[in-house]
Amino acid sequence: MRSYYVYILRCRDGSYYTGVTNDYKMRVYQHQSGVDTSCYTYKRRPVKLVYLAEFGDINEAIAWEKQVKKWSRRKKEALINSQYEDLPTLSRNGIERAILSIQDQTKHVMVSTVEP
Repeated sequence: MRSYYVYILRCRDGSYYTGVTNDYKMRVYQHQSGVDTSCYTYKRRPVKLVYLAEFGDINEAIAWEKQVKKWSRRKKEALINSQYEDLPTLSRNGIERAILSIQDQTKHVMVSTVEP
């Protein structure tokens, strides 16, 4: 069974690059050596592999790559640091749900000033 990988590289400038491949060792080497001068990572070398996920189906790998590419920096860092419990609250919908939950739990009290 062939494996496919979604990977995240941390670039020299601190940015992240997310990609998909069937040979992550070769792909990281290509990024590191600057084989493709038009690649995002070319001017941001050296790069460091900071995340790797293995899939048995190429379509699942591509779908995961597309999803992760849309994420904010904070959400990618939570994934990289295995802080999976933080992922829902770092999503737009998760943040909206958290705000609504806080609003639902908050008792609004009218305060009137009384002069002595």
